[in-house]
Amino acid sequence: MRIGLGLAALGRPGYLNLGHADDLGPDRSVDALRRHAHGVLDAAYEGGVRAFDVARSYGRAEEFLGEWLNSRRPERVTVSSKWGYVYTANWRVDAAEPEIKRHDAETLRRQLGETRERLGNWLALYQIHSATPDSGVLEDDEVLGELAALRADGLAVGVTVSGTSQSETLDRALRLGLFDAVQATWNLRERAAEEALARSHAAGVPVYVKEALANGRLAGREPAPQLEAAAADAGTTPDALALAAVLARPWAHVVLSGAATAETLRENLCADEIPWSVELERRLTPMKEESSAYWARRTELAWT
Repeated sequence: MRIGLGLAALGRPGYLNLGHADDLGPDRSVDALRRHAHGVLDAAYEGGVRAFDVARSYGRAEEFLGEWLNSRRPERVTVSSKWGYVYTANWRVDAAEPEIKRHDAETLRRQLGETRERLGNWLALYQIHSATPDSGVLEDDEVLGELAALRADGLAVGVTVSGTSQSETLDRALRLGLFDAVQATWNLRERAAEEALARSHAAGVPVYVKEALANGRLAGREPAPQLEAAAADAGTTPDALALAAVLARPWAHVVLSGAATAETLRENLCADEIPWSVELERRLTPMKEESSAYWARRTELAWT
């Protein structure tokens, strides 16, 4: 199973996925979200998912995942987390600034300690969260030295990227020769990083794909006539077909579902059984947007 589960929508009461409020329901207390997250994690493992991805900024996602891992003791799982954003919403949905980027060495050391406290020895891959040229994190010798030391001690390190600069940042990361994995956005709407991701794969660096459903835009929560028609013809759902498009990329190692309910996750997992074809590629390629337009639209999405 190459589909993994990202917990961005499960560890905090607000997120920018379309329909997130309906997914979580009216009770978004910590205990309610803990039970909800554990239920989705159970469904994921039962469905064959073995890769789980969290971050320090995902509210209590690391805590919820750590509790689930320690109580279930699942076999052959890979757990990844990320540092570099600080969750500042204080469990509010309407916070003006729910998270703040901090790409300095002090934040790396502090958040690594917090992550290890919650995930312990389950942690296998630790990633920079959304590196971009303007953050300067890939030119910070202190940060790079800390990451190299972690790697020498046996912890794999990775980098995730975001925004219109994904290709530039991925190529810079590849030149450093430091990272054991990369993670980027690729979906039917945003394909700009494809060549850079292929280069990463060719260099032997596994590729994780995030936001494969474009924050719900490709999951039937925003009109997408071409995708809906193709899914109907294929006898499946738009979300499963959109995920199948990502699974068809030869460079994709793990494709993360961001499902916030067990029902949605089970629909997502159907993607693993959908054969991709030249005809589907022809029909759905026109869905591609200009990268700048895609990221501008993403910025407009409301946290709910």
